[in-house]
Amino acid sequence: MDRGSEDRFQTGKEFFESRQQDRQQRGRTAARRKHAWFFFLLPSLLGVTVFVLIPFLDVVRRSFVTAVTQEWAGLGNYRNIFGNQAFRLAVHNTLRFTVVCLPLLIGLGLLAAVWLARFKKIQLIKSLFLFPLAMPAATVVLIWKMLFSRQGFLNGLLISAGLLQEGMLYDYMGTGASFWVLVFSYVWKNLGYTMVLWLAGIFAVPDSMCEAARVDGASEGQVFWRVIFPNLKSSLYTITVLSFLNSFKVFREAYLVAGSYPHEDMYLLQHLFNNWFVNLELDKMASAAVCVGAVLFFIILLLQRLWRQEDA
Repeated sequence: MDRGSEDRFQTGKEFFESRQQDRQQRGRTAARRKHAWFFFLLPSLLGVTVFVLIPFLDVVRRSFVTAVTQEWAGLGNYRNIFGNQAFRLAVHNTLRFTVVCLPLLIGLGLLAAVWLARFKKIQLIKSLFLFPLAMPAATVVLIWKMLFSRQGFLNGLLISAGLLQEGMLYDYMGTGASFWVLVFSYVWKNLGYTMVLWLAGIFAVPDSMCEAARVDGASEGQVFWRVIFPNLKSSLYTITVLSFLNSFKVFREAYLVAGSYPHEDMYLLQHLFNNWFVNLELDKMASAAVCVGAVLFFIILLLQRLWRQEDA
């Protein structure tokens, strides 16, 4: 082999080796990029593990032992709570509250969003609807007492309208009407947030689809039900889950108004947990918390499965 051929061979070999090194380097870079998501999720994963998963596992452990001596009790704690009349009452009221409030809140929020979607400049109106969500709990409690107490504004308004006699003042927080006061408070406070979520879904629907339907002769009602509403399934799932979880956050107002033992129609699981915590009945509270957590997890998985089947 002459000198020129040898130089060309050496040059080709170096070029081939450099290309191979470049491919290996690109492969390593691609592999690092492929697993880069883990390092972004790691801080959140550690936080959830330390502050949520590990404490919940400890709650599960406590549900099988006694509160003071930590002796093994097996399923005895679960038998105690299911035989507890206060627990059954709280579960019944909580389920009733959820079944009534969720359709009412989701439906009213959708109606308000459809009405507001007609306006171009709705920032101020949206802010007004979100105002109850920003109100402190103490302010809401004061409004409750001013409206629904025996000497409140509502009784005065009914007396002025001739619908109620002065000697028959109605105590709304001390009767079965307390449940509907609780429903009203929940819907009033969360309606603006639900409406904003609906508006985000409505505005995400392309205008070209709606205009095409109108050109084909569809009415506004048909445009909504045949074009807009089918594209709101993801929004409906998000709103349903958030509204379901928010229904368990109505305890503060009810507690500040009526205390630890309100009228039996508004005695919720939150009241029960608070009373067990005050009385240091941690074994009962742990067992009930495991049951409630399992039910919530099952319901969310069921909703997710139903939405996936509809999308398929």
